[in-house]
This record gives sequence, C-alpha cells and structure tokens, in this order.
Amino acid sequence: MRNFYQYFHRVWPYWFYFCDLQAETLTMPTLCLLPNISGFKRLGEPMAQVEYDPLDLLRIIERNFVPPNTMLERAGRSEMDIYKRTRAIFHHFHLPHDSEPPGV
Repeated sequence: MRNFYQYFHRVWPYWFYFCDLQAETLTMPTLCLLPNISGFKRLGEPMAQVEYDPLDLLRIIERNFVPPNTMLERAGRSEMDIYKRTRAIFHHFHLPHDSEPPGV
C-alpha cells in the first residue's frame, strides 16, 4: 500500500484540495508518504497504534501545499479561503497552525 500511495502522490499531488477533512480519508494515504513508520497493537486494546516522527509529517504537509493552493487560486478563491484550508489541514493532523491570517 505504501508503494501505491507514494506512486499515486507523485503522479497526482492534489489530495489536500479534494479530501474531506471531516473524515479520516486523508490520514492513511498521507502516513504512507512518511519515510519511517511503525505500527503496534497492545493486547486487550481494539485499535492498533501508529508511530512516526511528527517532523516527518510536518515536512510532508508543508511540501504538499503548492498543488492545492494553485487549484484554489485558479478557482478564484481568496487568500483567506486558502489560509482557512491550510489551517484546517494542519488541524486535521492535530498540528498547530499559528500563522497570521492574510491582511492582519
């Protein structure tokens, strides 16, 4: 799966534009792009856990804003709309987003 998502991302890097941020559909493909990831399951717990370096995730996210932002600009969206989408993506991954909105 990781190889598939890595290839898919190289040929179509627009995930952040199209994915529904209210669902978890963006999380797994994005985690497949990380260079190092490990999973484990504790006995008695229903869900498995995934471990990764948060800086790796941050780097992947930062590198992936050009394609969706370009699409938002082409669609005539404002700088504030682009800022809000960027902030929503950071929050989707439980990362802080403390940059100032445009025009502030």
